[in-house]
Amino acid sequence: MNPKHDITSLKDIKLLVDTFYHKVAEHSLLAPIFNERLGSEWVPHLEKMYTFWQTILLQELTYTGAPFPPHARLPVDETHFNDWLTLFSETVDSLFTGEKADEAKWRAGKMAEMFQHKIAYFKNNPLNIL
Repeated sequence: MNPKHDITSLKDIKLLVDTFYHKVAEHSLLAPIFNERLGSEWVPHLEKMYTFWQTILLQELTYTGAPFPPHARLPVDETHFNDWLTLFSETVDSLFTGEKADEAKWRAGKMAEMFQHKIAYFKNNPLNIL
């Protein structure tokens, strides 16, 4: 087995994203949310996630779009976010070590926190639309 290294390339990003979403697809709480939303469109979602994390972690500007709007009306709560973040952190830790690996976990935590607050806002203010 290869020793763990830091996230340094698109190949590393793809390994992280593919491994993580494989776990999501098997998770009892998260899989139904993703399957309902994505249906048979997992591949385009994964490709978008490659560019998102490539832009965030490697500063290679390949992602375009706004990450929050597709999530605004998801039927999720703190439990979903906690499970998502736990799976993400476990995946990073199982594959990588280093500064970028730590940054990936930190950024995922900040995104989860922000998304959770924004989703709660839209649930409590249903007349506000994006």
